[in-house]
Amino acid sequence: MMEQLIEKNRSYRKFHEAEEVKMATLKELVNLARLSSCGMNMQSLRYILVTDKEDREKIYPNLKWAAFLKDWEGPEEGQRPPAFILMLKDKSKPNSAVVQVDMGIACQSILLGAVEKGLGGCIIGAFDKSKVSEAFNIRGNLELQLVLAIGKPDQTIVLDEISKDADTKYWRDRAGKHHVPKIRLKDVIIEK
Repeated sequence: MMEQLIEKNRSYRKFHEAEEVKMATLKELVNLARLSSCGMNMQSLRYILVTDKEDREKIYPNLKWAAFLKDWEGPEEGQRPPAFILMLKDKSKPNSAVVQVDMGIACQSILLGAVEKGLGGCIIGAFDKSKVSEAFNIRGNLELQLVLAIGKPDQTIVLDEISKDADTKYWRDRAGKHHVPKIRLKDVIIEK
């Protein structure tokens, strides 16, 4: 069961935009992150939940999508995410190295929860931080770290098993399927 959730938990970049994600669903997903382990039990992450179209329009133009797909500007209207979760850190909490690990744990918890609900998401770290922060009045001890796009996926993603020396860049085929190379298990385990 867990392996299937992880296999389905891909970086989705196209969504059924018309299929809304309810605020209650986003709260359930953030609750999974809240309940997850975190370094030194600092609990230094905070979240802004976005489902309103007007607020989504403040985020979307400031995002950069799929660095390896040079000919793609991002999802077209109708395939944009119907919801976002903005992940922030509380700067009043010490030890920023712990926060980096905590963000990874929180993102994985949120996205696995999304997959379990028939949704998907994408962790976005490439965006205009100052514009999004300004649009949502993020200041003081709070600092925007990541944007998570959430929605019902509208794309097919294929996992391709590769050797350890092969190119790991993801790519799209002519049919529009998104291919994600994954190094074979036997190549990631180092024998003693």
